[in-house]
Amino acid sequence: MKNHKVKRLTLLGAGPGDPELFTLKGVRALEEADVVLYDALVNVELLKYAKNAKEKIFVGKRFGCHALSQKEINELIQEKGTQYKDVVRLKGGDPFVFGRAQEEIIAATEAGMEVRVIPGISSALAVPASQMISLTSRGVSDSFWVVTGTTCSGEVSSDIHLAAQSKSTIVILMAMNKLEQIMELFSEYGKGDTPVAIIQNGTTDTAKIVRGRVRDIYYRSLYAEIGNPAVIVVGEVVELNENIVRQLKSERFLTAENLFLEDNTINIDRERTGGLSR
Repeated sequence: MKNHKVKRLTLLGAGPGDPELFTLKGVRALEEADVVLYDALVNVELLKYAKNAKEKIFVGKRFGCHALSQKEINELIQEKGTQYKDVVRLKGGDPFVFGRAQEEIIAATEAGMEVRVIPGISSALAVPASQMISLTSRGVSDSFWVVTGTTCSGEVSSDIHLAAQSKSTIVILMAMNKLEQIMELFSEYGKGDTPVAIIQNGTTDTAKIVRGRVRDIYYRSLYAEIGNPAVIVVGEVVELNENIVRQLKSERFLTAENLFLEDNTINIDRERTGGLSR
């Protein structure tokens, strides 16, 4: 039951894609919603919980294709805050992991709205785990970085340069359009042989993974037709459970097709790739 007295914005994390990884608190928030503003990476199955909502509005943003700009989304939050008591902003993953939540909090508070945050499971954690890639492991990796591939200006993030020098596991989000450039940076810091995995549509029925090394993963991803949305994992942990993964090829998410025949040599110009054989 609704018991808040002022108009409210709820920043709600939808999780990594699998609707079963959504939270119970999130279900209750959608059941209470008067209007839902949802992102491109949100599994639309979750909208069934918003059975009392008067409006369900797509405001998704992806590289090169924006339904609304962030400024327009902020203005829409304020507009709907004048019309309804309970506005839910449903965002892929977790609202505070590259979700621009702070800008929406400012917009809501300027409009006199109360704000609450309901976390979601970030794809940075869940997607590697869904493919049995542990971000930390005793004696292999003591920590991990989560970095964005590009800045708001479209350039490669300066943090990538720092991450490429680390011994930690590196998880890179929103980076497929800069993959070649990013892998070249890792190579410049002597990481050409470091294992890499790229998981597209992680935790969903259409999940697809390609594995390789820093020196060849860009060409492997092209051959495998891997694209957005995808999570890139760079580090020795990528190889820890490979033998187990091979035994699970017939399991959900880990089909032979998705594993992409990674043992086969791909016939690509070796002078460009540095060699694809492992």
